Amino acid sequence: MTSATAPGATAPATGGPAALPRRRLLRTGLGLTGAAMAATALSAPAVSATPGTAARTGRSGQPAESAELAGLERRYGARLGVYARNVRTGRTVVHRAGERFAMCSTFKAFAAAAVLRDHGDRAPLDRVVYYPPRDILPNSPRTEENLATGMTVAGLCAAAIQYSDNAAGNLLLRELGGPAGLTRFLRSLGDTVSRLDRWEPELNTAIPGDVRDTTTPEAIAGSLERLTLGRALRRADRERFTGWLKGNTTSAERFRKGLPSAWVVADKTGTGDYATANDIGVAWTTRGTPVVLAVLSDKSAPDAPVDQALIAEAAAVVARTLAPGE
Repeated sequence: MTSATAPGATAPATGGPAALPRRRLLRTGLGLTGAAMAATALSAPAVSATPGTAARTGRSGQPAESAELAGLERRYGARLGVYARNVRTGRTVVHRAGERFAMCSTFKAFAAAAVLRDHGDRAPLDRVVYYPPRDILPNSPRTEENLATGMTVAGLCAAAIQYSDNAAGNLLLRELGGPAGLTRFLRSLGDTVSRLDRWEPELNTAIPGDVRDTTTPEAIAGSLERLTLGRALRRADRERFTGWLKGNTTSAERFRKGLPSAWVVADKTGTGDYATANDIGVAWTTRGTPVVLAVLSDKSAPDAPVDQALIAEAAAVVARTLAPGE
């Protein structure tokens, strides 16, 4: 698969640039082996609370929320990773928050943010990008609809986030210099864990033990928080970016079903092989309290069915734990 480019430009080779050098992987902890991942998966998940804030506990002495999330894993036959933080209180919910999961289409949110922050000189938002028919992929509704006219850079960002348009995602990667460019952007946010190695659709293989195109719930939630609530983007760019996330159309059965209906949700989903189902975002309670959350999941069989309800139920646990009554 190649990414789309303007007429006359040279398209990148299928699969994109090679993975980061081994020395760099070892320095940053990205060279995690399959055995190490398996060992991590056996570690006990937990829910933490800020000092002075007691977590609910069950008969086992473990936090009740941890038992709920572990119960969801058993019921759905899935591996579930959760990191969520109430920004006002600092209280967190963590469950396999340090384990690696495939990013899948959640990368598109960060590609749009990178274009906003670093590429306005050569990718101004009103510039029209043209692309040939061969660059249209399955699940590319907006780029296919606008094939004859091309799309503005802003339109590609919106399409990638709000419709998870695959061709739009590759076009944005092209602006960044490919997957390696996106990884550099993540590093600039202080994220030493998340990495992108391939293009759509290869990045969705989600093979267990394969560190390519992976993140952890804690790492990706932290990066998203810096972009939506921190100072990683200029104020106008941050508002535009958050607006795109608020307009997402793909999470009706995920965060937007599991979180209270009165909350304002800004999120991005991702789906891949091995029943990978993700949702990352920020939700504002009725009191305006921001809750940052990342819920990532997968199963052991490559063709296992995706269970969106798992993501919705995990989000509901987060809401009850971190913002009861809001």
